[in-house]
Amino acid sequence: MLGSVPEGGEGSRRLDSLLGWLDRLPALIVGAGLVALALAAYWLPGTDRVYNHFVWQAMAFLHGTAVIDWPVDAGGFPRGNNWMQDVYPLSELTGDPSTTGALLPFPPLPAIVLMPFVAVWGLATDIRAVSVVLGAIDAGLAWWALGRLAVSRRVRLATTVFFAFGTVFWYAAQLGTTWFFAHVVAVTFVLLALGVALGADRGADDEVEAAPSAGGLVGSIGGSLRRPLGLIDRGQLLAGLLFGIACTARLTVVFGAPFFMLVGGGGSWVRRSVSAGIGAAIPVALLLGYNVATTGDVFHPGYEYQYQREASGYQALGYNPAWQIEDPRYLVQNLGIMFLSTPAILPDHRPDAFGGEGEPVCTAPDAGRGLFDEACPIALPRAIGMSILLTSPAYLLAAWAFRRHRSRLVAGAILAVAAIALVNLLHFSQGWVQFGYRFSNDFVPFALPLVAVGMHRRGGGGLLALSLIVASVAINLWGVIWGNLQGW
Repeated sequence: MLGSVPEGGEGSRRLDSLLGWLDRLPALIVGAGLVALALAAYWLPGTDRVYNHFVWQAMAFLHGTAVIDWPVDAGGFPRGNNWMQDVYPLSELTGDPSTTGALLPFPPLPAIVLMPFVAVWGLATDIRAVSVVLGAIDAGLAWWALGRLAVSRRVRLATTVFFAFGTVFWYAAQLGTTWFFAHVVAVTFVLLALGVALGADRGADDEVEAAPSAGGLVGSIGGSLRRPLGLIDRGQLLAGLLFGIACTARLTVVFGAPFFMLVGGGGSWVRRSVSAGIGAAIPVALLLGYNVATTGDVFHPGYEYQYQREASGYQALGYNPAWQIEDPRYLVQNLGIMFLSTPAILPDHRPDAFGGEGEPVCTAPDAGRGLFDEACPIALPRAIGMSILLTSPAYLLAAWAFRRHRSRLVAGAILAVAAIALVNLLHFSQGWVQFGYRFSNDFVPFALPLVAVGMHRRGGGGLLALSLIVASVAINLWGVIWGNLQGW
């Protein structure tokens, strides 16, 4: 078990003494404090972005249709939407150029979440305000879910702080525009699913279960066919249902399914898989049914439509309209963004949105550079994305999770992170325009147990963990400020 690993080192014991008050505070109080802190941090940067596609979709749902009014020229935001590009015009679906209205290619859960607010405030609904509040709640959910791990209170707190303020989730939650709001909503339900699964499986850090033999598997399934309900664990069914709901906000999250095969209630990988699979299948099937009902296709044709438009319109980003939306040929350039892209240091020109050189900066001969000096900055983030290890170096703490022994928890988390990351890396776009690497929000909930376990297995983290988390928070604060200064 995780709790069997000693917290060693004189420095660690001194830090334990200084933070001993944490163990005396009720967990609910600590969680509430984290939510309040996140609420303040996410709200303060401010933004005037107007990408509110899901508000229009929620309005359409309230009127009993999936079709949004488009293009609407009503004097601009929020009553007009003729500026929207990420839509699938009905004229494309019907073949009649005179047809008005459009469908959104995005999964519908974010719009469903907004429906109560749109019912009250209509098109004036502040999607950013909803994102900030939900993002702060997600910080509390991370604290709750990590409480199901047998790690110290200090490790639990450090990992939650890392998630809330040391990853690009901060940037997503405070921005709240269409694409980032979808991440925030998906993370909510993945964290709920993780918490339920971890709470039902106190032995997840024991050695990895051996796969049953063919005869044993056949016997297990044969016995379950005689007792069908014997394969269903209600707790794991709930975890799967919550996980499936998350997929109706960000479909790529579905590739995190291996986690629920290895972690959760049920007592065996067969029961866990069947129970979680049935739960997840319900909302995923509803999503596919929604696509069929609105477009006639299982997979929304709006994605291909948008891909061709972007591939032809943004050639500087390296998109190729002859390739598929998910294509191995995008892997090399996308790996470069995910792991190697750096900020512009002491720039002579402001990086443009395509990664090239924009307008000159520092044109005055005696200009001094400043950290947030728009005229002459020390460094500037790149809109195409930046290395996940530069923006969130505390992810490196996950390396220690591989030490000592294998576990179902570690194996499940690694498989989930790797599968989601691979599918995203095959995608033509990597989240542009953004700070950092926004697609990491798809797998960050599964990475948190790895960071917590890694921190725990090196004796509670110590100075290295503290330094990496502080650096992560500082870098993301820098990114949030610059993102807003540059109008991203």
